[in-house]
Amino acid sequence: MQRLMTSLGTFTSRPSAFFVVLGFAIVWFVLDRASFDLHAVATLAVWLMTLLIQRAEHRDSQAMHAKLDELLHAQVGASNQLTLVDEKQPEEIEQLRSAARANDGPLGKR
Repeated sequence: MQRLMTSLGTFTSRPSAFFVVLGFAIVWFVLDRASFDLHAVATLAVWLMTLLIQRAEHRDSQAMHAKLDELLHAQVGASNQLTLVDEKQPEEIEQLRSAARANDGPLGKR
């Protein structure tokens, strides 16, 4: 379930998600034209704005990860294992952060 939620969040940041909303709007307009009113347009606008925000957030997050990966690779004593932490589930990342606070680093004391 956790991987499904992560995959769904990643999908909503892709341009194809906008086509899903557009397709839904077309189907809604064709099949139930009577209910396609100002409320429907507002609903679709909210969905599109949510996708825009999700995409911007994802872009910013990816840029930050790239910058941090570069810093970890450039740092002589840094562990390259941390560059793959963004592939883990949020719960696993929280465990790594807790371990880092307790042990002076995610891989223990160095």
